[in-house]
Amino acid sequence: MIDPSCLPAHPGCYLFRDAAGSIIYIGKAKNLKKRVSSYFGRHDHDPKTEVLVQRAASVDFIITDNELEALILENTLIKKHQPRYNIDLKDAKSYAYIHVTDDEFPRIGITRKADGDGTFFGPFVSARERDYILLVVKRTFKLRSCKKLPKRACLRYHLGYCSAPCIGEISSEDYRRQVGRAESVLRGNTDDLLKSLSIEMVEQSGNQEFEQAIELRDQIAAIKHLAERQRMDRQKSYDEDVINYVESDGRIYLMLFNVYRGTLAEKQEFVFDGGDDVIDEFLAQYYSEHDPPVEIIIPHPVSDVLTEFLSRKRGSQVRTTVPQRGAKKKLLDLVKKNIEITFFGGQLKLEGLKKLLGLSGIPEVIECFDISHLSGTSMVGSMVQYRSGKPDKQNYRRFKIRTVEAIDDFAAIAEVIRRRYVRLKKENGEFPDLIIVDGGKGQLSSARAELERLDLDIPIISIAKREEEIYIPALARPLPVDQKEKASLFVQEIRDEAHRFAIAYHRLLRKKQMVS
Repeated sequence: MIDPSCLPAHPGCYLFRDAAGSIIYIGKAKNLKKRVSSYFGRHDHDPKTEVLVQRAASVDFIITDNELEALILENTLIKKHQPRYNIDLKDAKSYAYIHVTDDEFPRIGITRKADGDGTFFGPFVSARERDYILLVVKRTFKLRSCKKLPKRACLRYHLGYCSAPCIGEISSEDYRRQVGRAESVLRGNTDDLLKSLSIEMVEQSGNQEFEQAIELRDQIAAIKHLAERQRMDRQKSYDEDVINYVESDGRIYLMLFNVYRGTLAEKQEFVFDGGDDVIDEFLAQYYSEHDPPVEIIIPHPVSDVLTEFLSRKRGSQVRTTVPQRGAKKKLLDLVKKNIEITFFGGQLKLEGLKKLLGLSGIPEVIECFDISHLSGTSMVGSMVQYRSGKPDKQNYRRFKIRTVEAIDDFAAIAEVIRRRYVRLKKENGEFPDLIIVDGGKGQLSSARAELERLDLDIPIISIAKREEEIYIPALARPLPVDQKEKASLFVQEIRDEAHRFAIAYHRLLRKKQMVS
C-alpha cells in the first residue's frame, strides 16, 4: 500500500502508477502529502476512485513553486500520458494565443490562429492561465479590448480598467508605452521592466505626483504577482532537456527534465558514484542512447568535444546552456529543488531543526506527545516517532490516561512521559534525540520535570497551537522564529501527526463506550 507520509508538504503533481509501472492517474495539489493521504484515509469514495485506489501500486511526484504551476503542469502531463482514470479533457480553448494588434491604439484579445498582423503570444496550454494573464495585463496597463473604437467611453473606462483612447484620455505615445510594457510582461521579460517602473515611481513621488506614483506601484505589484506563472510552460519551437545534480557522501543524485516544445513531459532520476567531470560523463552515456534536443540546460559548462559529439549525434547544432538568471535559471533551480525533496527531504528538515534549536547533533529520532479528550472524558495520550525525518509507524504508541480524572493536560502529559521512559529504561531501549510536546510553557515544564525525576537528559521542546509558538526550557518566551520557516513547519508536521493519532484513539474509545 502507498505510504503518503513519504511525500513532501509542497505544491506539485502526483502520478499514481499501477503494478506494471504505467501511469493511471495524474493530479495536482497545494499540499502533496495531504492530498494523497486523502485517498487512503477514507472509505466513502465513488466507485471510480475506489478502483483507482485499489490499482495504485506506487506514487511519483514533481514539486512546483506554487499551486498555479501545479495546475499547468497537471494539464500538460495529462495531455501527454492520457491516464486511464483522468477525465478526457478536450478543451478547444487550450491552444489559443494572446494577440496584440498593430492599430494606432492596439487592442489586446484572444485568437485561434497566429497569422495576420500584430504580435502573438503563446500558444497557451492552459486556458485558465491564459485568461488570467490576459485579464491582469488588460487591467494593469489599461489596454482596450473593443474590436472597434467607440465614440464614447464604455463601462471599462468608468471602472478604471481602460485608458479610453476613444475619447482622447491618453495620447498615442503614452498608450504605445503601455503596450510596450504589456508585451514585455507577456514575453516574460519582467526584471528590467520592474526596475524602470520602480525608478519612475520614485521620481513621480519625489515630484509630488502621487496619483501617478500609486498607479505605478499597483502595476509593479501586478507584474510581480504575474511573474509566478508557470515556468515549465514556456512555449518554444524546439525541445530542451534540463539537468541538475547534488553530490552527497561520494554519490551523485541527478535529475533530468525532458521539456518538449516548452512543456515538461517527463522526469528521470539517476543515482551513481561520484567522480571527475560528472556532467560530461553522464551526457556522453545518456545521449549515446537518446537523441539530444536542440538545447541542454546544465549547471556548469562542458567540453567543446562533448558539444561536438552531441551535435553530430543529433545531425544539427546542439546548445549547452549554463543560465545565470531568468526563466532558464529558475527552471534549473526547480530541478535541484526536486532532487533535494526527493532524495534529501528528511535530512534537510533535520539539519534545519538542529540549527534552530542549537542541538549538538542531528535529531535522527524524534518522539512527539499529544493529549486528547472531550471535556475531560475518555482522556488519551499519543506518541508518534519520526526516524530520519519520516514517520516510523511501527513505533507509534497510545496511552489510556489512568491517574488523571479532571481536565488537567499538565498532569496527563506528565503521566505519558513517565510511562514511556520508565519502560524504555527497564527494557534498555533506544531513547530519542529530541522530544516534542503539544502545548505551551506549562506542558513543557510538566514533561521536563518527569525527565529530571528519571535522571534523563534529553532535549525537549513544546509547540503551542494557534500561533505555532515553539518553547524551549532555557527561555521564558517562545523562540523568535517565523512559523512558516522550514524547521518550524517540520515541528508542526510532527505535532499534527501526533494530534491525528491521539484523536483516532480517542474516537475509538468513545465508540466502544457508546456500543457498550
